Amino acid sequence: MRDLGEIHGKSSGTSDALRIIGLAGWSGSGKTTLLAKLIPALIARGKKLSTLKHAHHGFDLDQPGKDSYVHRAAGATEVLISSAKRWALMSELRDQPEPNLRELLKHLSPVDLVLVEGFKRERFPKIEIHRAAVGKPLLQGDDDWIVAIASDEPLPQASVPVVDLNDIEKIADVLLVEAMPLDRLDALGQDG
Repeated sequence: MRDLGEIHGKSSGTSDALRIIGLAGWSGSGKTTLLAKLIPALIARGKKLSTLKHAHHGFDLDQPGKDSYVHRAAGATEVLISSAKRWALMSELRDQPEPNLRELLKHLSPVDLVLVEGFKRERFPKIEIHRAAVGKPLLQGDDDWIVAIASDEPLPQASVPVVDLNDIEKIADVLLVEAMPLDRLDALGQDG
């Protein structure tokens, strides 16, 4: 990782390739809260971005009684819902294995940056979110893909740079510098 003192204000490089980086941390560490602050900060820097969130449990975006729910419950593999403001595609796995991160990324429209929440066991660059009150150990010691930690306390034991959890601009700097082009990540392969 580059020296954090050198990256403030630098661009994220010259590549137009889709870049990916994640936020990883224990439940309650504030990943979603941090993302809600980072997204506008990155958009203000001219970045077009998408997010990809992993849910650990079965979830349902649809409501019983709605036409789309009836279509899916009747056995449709995919249901696409569209309106003047948004569209959504729901895919039912129907006993198929859960897709991995790379398979899911193929469904996103082209953007500059994809911020991933979760998927902490997959191999791609991540910033760990650490909050002392959660009382959990660092993930960084068990994950070589953690490139920095955003924390609300000093972490002298960390072997990667630590930034203040409340310094949104510095965290945005780290995200932009450490996000990896997807084609480079693919070249490294799952064993990289």
